Amino acid sequence: MDDKIQQFAEIVNDSQRIVFFGGAGVSTESGIPDFRSVDGLYNQKWDYPPETILSHTFFMKKTEEFYRFYREKMICEGVKPNAAHLKLAELEQKGKLTAIVTQNIDGLHQAAGSKQVYELHGSVLRNYCMRCGKFHGIEAITGSEGVPHCECGGIIKPDVVLYEEGLDDKVVSGSVEAIAEADTLIIGGTSLNVYPAAGLIRYFSGKHLVIINMSPTQMDGNADLLIADKIGKVFSAVG
Repeated sequence: MDDKIQQFAEIVNDSQRIVFFGGAGVSTESGIPDFRSVDGLYNQKWDYPPETILSHTFFMKKTEEFYRFYREKMICEGVKPNAAHLKLAELEQKGKLTAIVTQNIDGLHQAAGSKQVYELHGSVLRNYCMRCGKFHGIEAITGSEGVPHCECGGIIKPDVVLYEEGLDDKVVSGSVEAIAEADTLIIGGTSLNVYPAAGLIRYFSGKHLVIINMSPTQMDGNADLLIADKIGKVFSAVG
C-alpha cells in the first residue's frame, strides 16, 4: 500500500489540472456517516426507508416527518474538515487542482478553504422559502421545531436535491467542463452507484484516473491506480 500511496503522490505532483470527484466516504473521517456501508444511514431503522423519506413526494406529503428525520440524520453540527478536505484546498491554492465535484451536502470542502466546488446534490447550509424564494441559513432549520416557515408564511425547504428531483443545470455543466478539461481525475469515497452524478465521470479523457475507495467500484477496471485505504491518510502523503 505504501508503494501505491507513493505512486499517488507522484501523479499529483506531475499533474496540473486535477479534478476531485467525491462522495460520502470523504466525510466519514469527519464523523459524518455514509449512506450505504454496514453502519451507514440506509441500514438504520425508521418508520419509512430513508430513500422514501428523502424524496420530493414525501417532503410534500409528510413534511413534518421529513424534518424529524432530516434534523436528526442529515444535519451534523460541529463537524470539521479532515485531512482530505484540507489537502484538496491546499492543492487548489497551489494551482494544481481546478475543481471539486462532490455528491456531499455538508459544506466541508468550502469550510476547508476550497473555492471551486460543484455541489451536485446541494447543501444543508442553504435553505429557501418555497413561497417568496428568500434564502435562509442552516439556523432556520436547527433553530426551529416541526416545519420551518419563512417570515412570509411559506415553508422553508432545504436546498438539497431530493429523490425525484433533477440536478441543477449550471452545476452539471460546470462539473462536465471541469472533468473534460482535467489531466487527472481522482475519484474518492464514492460507490459510483448514484446517477446521474456518477455518469459525469465519462467525460474524463485525461492522463490519469485514480480511485481511492474502501470497496470496489464499477470503474475500477479503467483506473490507472486503485487504493483501498482512508482518503485522509492517502492525501496526507502528498507533499
